[in-house]
Amino acid sequence: MAIDLAVDCYQLTKGFPKEEIYGLTAQVRRAGASIAANIAEGHGREVTGSFIQFLRISQGSLKELETHMLISHRIGLIDEAGFRQMTEKCDEIGRMIRALIRSLQEK
Repeated sequence: MAIDLAVDCYQLTKGFPKEEIYGLTAQVRRAGASIAANIAEGHGREVTGSFIQFLRISQGSLKELETHMLISHRIGLIDEAGFRQMTEKCDEIGRMIRALIRSLQEK
């Protein structure tokens, strides 16, 4: 799901103005890709403590993405439907990451 979210970020920002290529476009894409990348990197470490640390970093990237989505919506780059769709996906992924962290901490 995190990879799907990253792909959605790329699709969504294709419609952003060219003057945002080094601004919000880059920030949204980087934060979106970072979520899945940190989950994968943490899992690859094969140490529970490291995995949890990278999941928390992933949570931070998710919150960063949510902030960029809110800014993009408020300045008119994303319509209401697109904003709701992205925030719902972010919420779901956030719940999944939190549940995974809790599960790993119980081991």
